[in-house]
Amino acid sequence: MVAETKPVSNADTIEKLVSLCKQRGFVYPSSEIYGGLNAVYDFGPLGVRMRRNIRERWWRHMVDLRDDVEGIETAILMNPQVWEASGHVQGFTDPLVDCTGTCRKRWREDHLAAEREARGKPADAVGCPECGGPLTAARQFNLMFKTFVGPVEDAAALVWLRPETAQGMFVNFPNVVNSTRRRLPFGIAQYGKGFRNEISPGNFIFRLREFELMEMEFFCKPGTDLEWHEYWCNERLNWHIDVMGVRHANLRLRAHEKTELSHYSTATSDIEYRFPFGWGELEGCADRTDYDLKTHMEHSGRDLTFFDTESNERYIPYVIEPAVGLERIFITLLCDSYEEEEVRGERRVVLRLHADVAPVQVAVLPLSKKAELTEQARRIEHHLRGLFSTEYDETQSIGRRYRRQ
Repeated sequence: MVAETKPVSNADTIEKLVSLCKQRGFVYPSSEIYGGLNAVYDFGPLGVRMRRNIRERWWRHMVDLRDDVEGIETAILMNPQVWEASGHVQGFTDPLVDCTGTCRKRWREDHLAAEREARGKPADAVGCPECGGPLTAARQFNLMFKTFVGPVEDAAALVWLRPETAQGMFVNFPNVVNSTRRRLPFGIAQYGKGFRNEISPGNFIFRLREFELMEMEFFCKPGTDLEWHEYWCNERLNWHIDVMGVRHANLRLRAHEKTELSHYSTATSDIEYRFPFGWGELEGCADRTDYDLKTHMEHSGRDLTFFDTESNERYIPYVIEPAVGLERIFITLLCDSYEEEEVRGERRVVLRLHADVAPVQVAVLPLSKKAELTEQARRIEHHLRGLFSTEYDETQSIGRRYRRQ
């Protein structure tokens, strides 16, 4: 019987993915037995395998296979002066509005049109997207989580949970140069946890309050930055297609308009994916100029310039930053690989994941439970464990076991 692939409507895909992820052990609602916590998720046995594969593919192509990028791992907690100097304490904000009607929900002002359209309302409608009630005037809301170091909760003990990993790389720029004797251009890469107190997280794991970032800061000579920006935009787009197996037709590279650019950027492009809920950012690539190193020089009093022995000049490097969230890649791969087949009138889900990121790469399924066969099958599976991510299964019929893979 040949299976017939059926299209899946966009409206249903995310709900079906949420159900599938919980059922198969990809993603669980965090602390579910206590009602969970909005926009916080745990990753199950298959999910953690897939996350590791994504992370390893990124590190291999961003660091291991290149001779111009070094790796680093910086702390989540940093001296709060780092965030004051970078502008995060004053400016890492989103515009917040409150519904004063029946639902009392809070929204990002710049997301209101999309929230209305998602609920089948006109984008230019007035009032709350949920209940239509009146909205307050917008106010700025800082997205950083704060905590305290030590037993006393006062201003002197205040620290922030990092919203990005980039600042840890900027303040370590002179350390990496001195210890590796690197010449420009070169990059510093790392992955690690980030935290943002999002006003309106949603779309499953697309926008979370706790997430994993994979970022690289590429330091180059001023005047070469636009060329390097174009290079890294194309490099990262091709990586998603060639290495991760994302369909090119579902990706696009979109340059930011001048009105969209961050204060530190002269050029930013997003690699966007066509999600079931519309086009959304998968990865960003920004030309941050010399903003970060310059501002840390001014606030710390330390020299973060680079002496170029070839041109015999000293300057503050410009920075190109490709940055992506691991969970964004995760949900992109799930959406891109999700299909349904119809066999004898029954719909079956298929995830056509690239072999390099699939949580199970080899399944060993003995045809029967005879001891001589299962013993041999287990020996084969144990041997393959050192080469692949494997799974052994001898329960139920061979057809059902095959379908579970």
